[in-house]
Amino acid sequence: MNSLFLPEQHPVEQALRGLALAHPGLLHLTEDPLYVTARDRHPGRRVGIVSGGGSGHEPLHTGFVGRGMLDAAVPGRIFASPHNRQVYEASRAVAGRDGVLHVVKNYTGDRINFGIAAERLRADGIPVRRVLVDDDLATESTETATGRRGTGATVIVEKLLGGAADSGLGLDELAGLGAEFAAASRSLAVAARAQTSPSRGGEAFALPDGTLEYGVGIHGERAAATLEHPGFDQLVDRMTEQVLDALPTATGSVLLLVNGLGATTLLELYAVHARVAELLDKRGVNVAGRLVGTFVPALDMSGFSLTLTALREDWTAFWHAPARTLALPALESIR
Repeated sequence: MNSLFLPEQHPVEQALRGLALAHPGLLHLTEDPLYVTARDRHPGRRVGIVSGGGSGHEPLHTGFVGRGMLDAAVPGRIFASPHNRQVYEASRAVAGRDGVLHVVKNYTGDRINFGIAAERLRADGIPVRRVLVDDDLATESTETATGRRGTGATVIVEKLLGGAADSGLGLDELAGLGAEFAAASRSLAVAARAQTSPSRGGEAFALPDGTLEYGVGIHGERAAATLEHPGFDQLVDRMTEQVLDALPTATGSVLLLVNGLGATTLLELYAVHARVAELLDKRGVNVAGRLVGTFVPALDMSGFSLTLTALREDWTAFWHAPARTLALPALESIR
């Protein structure tokens, strides 16, 4: 039986203590309520940027706290939204002179709790806006009342917004840009094995040998379709073409994220990346920036996701702006 090596009591709190101890010059941990803040940020930044969501997706979001990206991250329980008090206190702690921007993945709990926190902040006189990330093609259907889920594109949106914030833009400008970044992004994920259930151990759902869950969610949500594995090239080509064709505007340049879902090796992810890059080149699409690795996992799920963002030329500087976080330790890592 699969198992997660987590303490029975307060696993998220203990993990965050370990995180803060490992990176004392980078992060500050507040335990009541629970959130992480950056120890350093660009002096030209006028707006604090806060994101968060359920644990089990590390390094999202705490791994992107630091100069050039997030000012604070608010973790919930495993696969559960953070409480609105956490969001409120973290936002007050890092709000800039022009207020605070929330980056929120499109899940009901996150929307509700960030929304309540925003109301409390406004009552305190702190300006606040929200950027909603909704990139998952698997839930782009009239039958899905909540719309597309927020998944891998969150990393790209947070990086672009961090660069834009460090350029000195104000709250309304950042909120408008963030909405454009999110609208230009689409993702799709596939899994060959479910994540371990943190409550009971073992796989959260069973897949027959030789099949794939095509369109799986980052909380282990089952896909609309379970497919026979078509083979590596056919699978990667299908996913790449589907994501590329779903971008809302034609583009000559993209940002590419090849993301592991937790148990997928770098050997596999780099092989996927090579195939995606080859196909994009054949389609005449320039990859202007790329990330390959495990950035938004679903605990220890065996699978990967692809994210493409249609890149406008004037966004390039935001992508290449300096950043120092534990998940993106140097600018060279994202070129």
